[in-house]
Amino acid sequence: MKSKIGRQEAQVLAYAQMRKRRVIRAGELREPLELNAQQERKVLSRLSKAGMIARVWRGVYLVPPRLPLGGKWSPGELLALDALMEALRGKFQVCGPNAFNRYGFDDQVPNRLYVCNNRSFGERRIGGVTLMLIQVADKRLGDTETFQTPEGVTAVYASRARSLVDAVYDWSRFNGIPRGYEWIRRELKAKRVSAAELVRCTLRYGDTGTIRRMGVLLEREGVEEKLLRKLARGLPRTSSPIPWLPRAAKRGTINRRWGVVENDRK
Repeated sequence: MKSKIGRQEAQVLAYAQMRKRRVIRAGELREPLELNAQQERKVLSRLSKAGMIARVWRGVYLVPPRLPLGGKWSPGELLALDALMEALRGKFQVCGPNAFNRYGFDDQVPNRLYVCNNRSFGERRIGGVTLMLIQVADKRLGDTETFQTPEGVTAVYASRARSLVDAVYDWSRFNGIPRGYEWIRRELKAKRVSAAELVRCTLRYGDTGTIRRMGVLLEREGVEEKLLRKLARGLPRTSSPIPWLPRAAKRGTINRRWGVVENDRK
C-alpha cells in the first residue's frame, strides 16, 4: 500500500471489514474504538479525503470490503446510488441515457448515472462516481425492472417502455427527439415492446406534449384505431399546435387530431 495510514484509520477499516459493514454512520465508532465525537469525525474525514472510503451523505460513508493496492477505492455506480437513497430514505429509478444504453437504444456509455428520485436534485459525487439526480413527484416513479448486481445491490431501472416514453417526454434533457422516434419504431418492429404498453405508459407518465407526439408516431406506424382512441381520450382541449420536431422551424402540415405540426415533412 502506497498510502500510510495512522492507527485510528487502520482501526476504522479493520472494524468495518471484520464486521462486514458496507456502510458506516457517524456515532457507531465511538464506543468500540473509544473515540470521542471530534476524533471520530476527523478520522472519517481523513479516510474520505485519502480516497479510502467514500462519503455518501452527512455522517454516512461507504467502506470497501478490502482496501485495494495503492490505498485508493471508489464504489461502483449502483452501490453508491443504493447507499445514498438508503441514507435519504428515497425511492428512485435509473433513467435516461443509462436506461437507453442498457436496452440497446444507444451504444454510448454515459459518464454519469441519471436517476429519477423523490428526495434530491443536482449533481452529486460519491468517490469517483457522479450521480445526476432528477427530483420528481412520487407519482412519476414506476414502471421499472430490477436486477441484482454482483455486489448484492438491487438495481432499479425504468422499464423498456417507460424509457422510450421518457425519451419523448424529457426530450430536452435526454436529447430524445428525433432519435427516440426511431427507437420506438425499431422496438415495435422487433416486438420488444407493444403499442399497448406504450399507450399505457404514455397516459400514466407523459404530459400533453408526449401524448400528442406519441399519437402521431403510433398513427404513422399503423397502430390499431382502438389504441389511438384510448390515447386521444387523454388529451385536454387546446388550440395551439406543437411541433413534431421541437428544435426545427414550426412549419408544415398540422395534424388536427393530435394538434401537431408535422415539420419533418416538406
